[in-house]
Amino acid sequence: MKNIYIIALFSFLNFSLVYGQEADSLKKKYNFELSFGQSLLFISNSKQVNLHEQEAVVLPTSSILFFAEFRQSKRLRVPIFFNVATESKQFIVNNQLINEKTSPTFGTGAAFKLIQLKIDDKSKVEMELAPLISFLVDSKDHVRVAPILATRFRVMRGDNFVMYFGLSYSVGINALGLLYGTGTVF
Repeated sequence: MKNIYIIALFSFLNFSLVYGQEADSLKKKYNFELSFGQSLLFISNSKQVNLHEQEAVVLPTSSILFFAEFRQSKRLRVPIFFNVATESKQFIVNNQLINEKTSPTFGTGAAFKLIQLKIDDKSKVEMELAPLISFLVDSKDHVRVAPILATRFRVMRGDNFVMYFGLSYSVGINALGLLYGTGTVF
């Protein structure tokens, strides 16, 4: 069943790449954004309930976010991301720190520009919504596929400077993420 979702997503992206292109409204043609950021990942709610029953405190996991977004049209973009944890998952249970392995995650999908607010002649804020699919290796070295719903606010200054912050929710893992960073549009 997972393979059907993957095939459907990549078919949609391929169709969008071929037929979804239209002229961008920018004066210069900027084809992609490249950025570097950080994300905080929070453990799933179901595990959190079990840990709270054991009087545990869950600490968020920090990670480095490498992000590229290919601009196909004014509204459709194709993001590609790679998330590498800088620390292990950590829990405090009975005053002892417990660590678990954190897997790197990569993925792709489609991002849609929902809102654009112009601040001044050189600044604007955009809101994007993105259904994504992520791939990660679990503790038993199996590749897991998890759908993600993400949104981010992009603050753009000038032709190419970007700052962003957003939220993601992984449906398959039941995890919440907070992401932020800065980048350049090429």
